[in-house]
Amino acid sequence: MKSINLNYFIPYKFLNSLFLGLNVGAIFILYAPLEPSIYSLGGIILALGMLIVAQLYNTILTIHWFYKVSIFVELVLLGIIIYFLIFSYNYTSAFIVYLGYQVTFVFGSYLVRAETLFLETKEHLKQVDTAKQLGYLLGMAVAYLFYKLLTFYNISSSQEQVYFLHYLLINVQSIIIYLVYKSFSK
Repeated sequence: MKSINLNYFIPYKFLNSLFLGLNVGAIFILYAPLEPSIYSLGGIILALGMLIVAQLYNTILTIHWFYKVSIFVELVLLGIIIYFLIFSYNYTSAFIVYLGYQVTFVFGSYLVRAETLFLETKEHLKQVDTAKQLGYLLGMAVAYLFYKLLTFYNISSSQEQVYFLHYLLINVQSIIIYLVYKSFSK
């Protein structure tokens, strides 16, 4: 039976939030080709997906499913990064990136609920939430410095900067997947 190994889970949550902090500004550039109606349709599909996931809680609120959903979400994110690095900027890549993120968001509430259930103490919750906030703050700071560094080297196009950021993101995401795997020990 799997359980959460905090020695890996806390660094996983830190890097997961660092990834979010790095990526938060890039989303506006990535989604630029999409028309506003896509966001409305995406929001409807997201809400329906979250409703379906909530209906499955009796089945999927187990440590086994928590692991499977966690690894699935991280692999989808890795796929999005790889796709973007290969196909770069166009309407199709913007749509696929948006769709990929929406798929991961469908499981957002579930992952938070499962995390709360399977972390055994308030102290563990505090440690994980602290790691998340520190990761997010560091991610935004690193993104800021990364963009400034690129500007220093005369790479000032937002699209180019976001493209180069994805090389950093693919490395962070690869480590995240390893940490998810190690976080759920037998």
